[in-house]
Amino acid sequence: MSEVYAARRTRLRERCNAGGSAAALVTRPANVRYLAGAAPHGAVLLLGKREDLLVCQSPPDDRPCEGRPDDNLRVQILPQPGGDAAVAAAGLAQAQDADSLAVEEHHLTVARHRALTSVTPRLRLTDLGSAVEQLRVVKDEEEISCLRIGAEIADQALGELLESILVGRTERHLALELERRLVDHGADGPAFPTSVATGPNSGRRGHRPTDRRVEEGDFLSVCLGAAYRGYRCEIGRTFVIGTSPADWQIQLYELVFAAQRAGREALTPGAAYREVDRAARQVLDSAGYSEGLQLLTGHGVGLEIDEDPQLAPAAMGKLDACVPVTVEPGVHLPGRGGVRIDDTLVVRPEADGGPELLTITTKELLAL
Repeated sequence: MSEVYAARRTRLRERCNAGGSAAALVTRPANVRYLAGAAPHGAVLLLGKREDLLVCQSPPDDRPCEGRPDDNLRVQILPQPGGDAAVAAAGLAQAQDADSLAVEEHHLTVARHRALTSVTPRLRLTDLGSAVEQLRVVKDEEEISCLRIGAEIADQALGELLESILVGRTERHLALELERRLVDHGADGPAFPTSVATGPNSGRRGHRPTDRRVEEGDFLSVCLGAAYRGYRCEIGRTFVIGTSPADWQIQLYELVFAAQRAGREALTPGAAYREVDRAARQVLDSAGYSEGLQLLTGHGVGLEIDEDPQLAPAAMGKLDACVPVTVEPGVHLPGRGGVRIDDTLVVRPEADGGPELLTITTKELLAL
């Protein structure tokens, strides 16, 4: 992997040089990990004029879930505990005779930016912008492999839960059990707080589990994800509890499933982000559910669970191959509940079989 990290840093350095900056300071943890292989707590990455350095507050942890720093990258430990690695890295950049330093202004606080300026008055600070996030959008096959394994873990955890007795158990208890099963099957941990929603809560995006108990006839919607070697996937499914679905439940489920299928089929290289969103959204709009729909149909995943691209009505840009995204339309009817179906897929050209579905738990409306 050393060559991979070195190549990523080279691409970023070329962008910095083209923008007139001799060095760059990367502080956002996911970006540090992408370029250095690991992001220990408080660590930053300096792309220096003469040498790249991973500046850490303490020695990196050797646990696999934390990543492992690139062997060809020198690690610099702060001499005193409690120091700011970003301020120290800026001083090291100045010591390497850099006259300018590109920083991630969208991640730095105002106080931290002022500290950099005061410590290194001879350095001209410029904005690195979202250069690293843009590099992260298209994944290599090693990254996709990590997402694929994470998806397999999430599928396995969800499948086991569906085989257990659910009636009478609380949303909170089911969410905790799912997160335990993720770890049992090899995940670093949950990719995000697991959502379990029953009855009138079902279908809500990002619902926080409560002490409401599962009842016969409920919709049960579940959204979970596994983090594996830092990479995060997502799956969401909706089921009916204990009995044959009511007519309204079948109709609503089939509608959301049709919207989700339309979004998945629109995932082709060159497709506009907003067109993918429109493909799913217009299915729901045409059925009279234009009010109260969620703000986006899906989003990118990777080292963070919600990253570029955003599949939303006003999103600008087009999909590339090897971009993993979610497609997750849903409808929530206040007081009754709703449906949400969520998959993680990788954009692939038609010659390679079209979008690759990573989360494969059945989307059939099951009565549990």
